[in-house]
Amino acid sequence: MAASRLLERLLKVREMEEEQSWLALESALQQLRLLEHAQAAAKERERAGRRLVEESARSGELTDRIAGLEETRAGGRRATALVPKIAAAGSATAALRREYLQRRTSRRQAETLVEQARARDETTASRRGQRALDDWYLSRRRASGERK
Repeated sequence: MAASRLLERLLKVREMEEEQSWLALESALQQLRLLEHAQAAAKERERAGRRLVEESARSGELTDRIAGLEETRAGGRRATALVPKIAAAGSATAALRREYLQRRTSRRQAETLVEQARARDETTASRRGQRALDDWYLSRRRASGERK
C-alpha cells in the first residue's frame, strides 16, 4: 500500500514534468513559426522590390527603381539574417521535442507501475475477502456441528 502511494506520487510528478515539457515545446514551436513567418515576409519584400524594379524599367521612373533595389536588398538581408536564428530555433525545438518524448515515456512507465500495483492490491484484497468468507463459513459449520 505504501508503495502504491509512492508510485501514485511519482506518477503525479511525472505528469507535471511532461506538461512542463509540452509547454516548453509549444513555446519553442511558436517561436520557430514566428521566425519562419518573418523569413517568408522578408522574401516577399525582396520579390516586391524586384517587381518594383521591373515596373520602373518599363515606366522609366528612377526613384521607383532605386526604391525597388533598396527593397530587394533589405528583404534579402533580413532573410539572410534570419537563417541562423531559424536553424538555432529548429535545433532547440528538436532538443525540446526529444526531452518531451523522454518525459512522456517516463510518465507512461510510471502509469504502468501504478496499474500493476493497483492490480496487485485488488488481487490481495480479493484474496483477503475470500479468506474472510471461507473463515466465516467454516466457523458457521463448526458452530452448527457442535450444536448437533
